[in-house]
Amino acid sequence: MRKKKYILFDLDGTLTDPKEGITKSVQHSLRRFGIEEENLDALCPFIGPPLRDSYMKFYGFSEEQATEAIGVYREYFCKDGWVQNKVYPGIRRLLKDLRSAGRKLYVATSKPEPFAVQILEHFELAEFFDFIGGACMNESRTDKYEVIEYVIESCNITDRNEVVMVGDRSHDMIGAKKAGLHSIGVLYGYGSKEELEQSGAEMLVEVPEQIVSLMEV
Repeated sequence: MRKKKYILFDLDGTLTDPKEGITKSVQHSLRRFGIEEENLDALCPFIGPPLRDSYMKFYGFSEEQATEAIGVYREYFCKDGWVQNKVYPGIRRLLKDLRSAGRKLYVATSKPEPFAVQILEHFELAEFFDFIGGACMNESRTDKYEVIEYVIESCNITDRNEVVMVGDRSHDMIGAKKAGLHSIGVLYGYGSKEELEQSGAEMLVEVPEQIVSLMEV
């Protein structure tokens, strides 16, 4: 894990805490289907994985229903949800230290790329990244492995042994392993220690500052 040159970061649950915006967007979309969910904590499993998968897994939606739900979700998210994010304590210092040490930083998120760029620019974090990669709005690219490959190819990264993926959910670790990358799981996000370990996380950190020590900055 030492001295990796390229570091890919997940967004939701890794750089920012998106709980309010995502759960309220899901809540808004479920109401269209006559489903009332007042407990926002119950909607936290939507944070991280592709939305389509979550609607189908947690509410038994068909492909057609999931597509409609995503459209309704975006009604709220585009207006209010995207700004209901909070940058985790220590993230700005982490990114600054890594950049100062010569690391190349990237974002690889299952969130649609335009939203990811908008959020990172709003919180003045975009300047730290060489590339911000995300899902497509038309969902032709949503799987985390596909996003990771998109970032690697877009940035002409050839030595995958020099790359590490940092994320908080199982799909981050699984995507990294499938792409032949090293991985770090963060425990301050929305994935449990068990989830991260079972999905192949090579290292775990409890706070962002620990990532700096792992990289020997």
